[in-house]
Amino acid sequence: MALSLAVSPCPNDTFVFHALVHGRIPGAATVDLTFADVDVTNTAAERGEFDLVKVSYAALPWLLDDYELLPCGGALGRGCGPLVLTREGHDGNLAGATVAVPGDRTTAYLLFRLWSQGNAPATIEVVPFHEIMPGVAEGRYDAGLVIHEARFTYPRYGLTALVDLGEWWESDTGLPIPLGAILARKGVVDPHEAAEWIRTSVSMAWADPDASRDFVLANAQEMEPEVVDQHIRLYVNEFTLDLGKEGLAAADALLSRAAAAGLTPAIPSLIK
Repeated sequence: MALSLAVSPCPNDTFVFHALVHGRIPGAATVDLTFADVDVTNTAAERGEFDLVKVSYAALPWLLDDYELLPCGGALGRGCGPLVLTREGHDGNLAGATVAVPGDRTTAYLLFRLWSQGNAPATIEVVPFHEIMPGVAEGRYDAGLVIHEARFTYPRYGLTALVDLGEWWESDTGLPIPLGAILARKGVVDPHEAAEWIRTSVSMAWADPDASRDFVLANAQEMEPEVVDQHIRLYVNEFTLDLGKEGLAAADALLSRAAAAGLTPAIPSLIK
């Protein structure tokens, strides 16, 4: 019986999971792939809909009763944080503003809430990711919270970065920024086996990048090839292969700070 796997169609996920999805790893389970944006997988995982699933680290407090965090396959790093974008000439004051965000349980939004305490906007609107930058450019929103390839493309919309939340997080904590996590459903997936499959898939992707090229580009949502390459270089890194102590410390710091601020439920430390 195939295991259900849900990841985003973004280049980092298709690059990482190509070998596993295409049955290229000896001894690995067959997987049935679903593509969905992370705001969708966050809530789908809460309903237990997938066996292996990519979610936001910010969603973990609602998911760890039924899922186990895997030490690989996710998105965590430096210089890859979400951006808060505004139109040219914005004074940077968000009080009374309307801000578009890509999901209410995304790591991006959790970081935004931690950063904006004392300067919180009046209205938050959850908006499909591809509508955020055009919406800010056209004046439908005063600011927008963006992730992934938007850090390479936002100047095309005449927008400026009010803050790089990754830089803010790194300067404040000294830690990398934890964005997306891979979870395995308890009682269904052996987490140690699944981690080995994913690590092998990552290693195979690095060893032969051309093998996944067509698959990555076919699902890259009209990204130019050079943007796809930038995206993969930024989000697929040593933490994708193994979170290690530093990666776990970053996730633990994010969720402990969020709990202390009353933004998420408290969970036991991820550092064991």
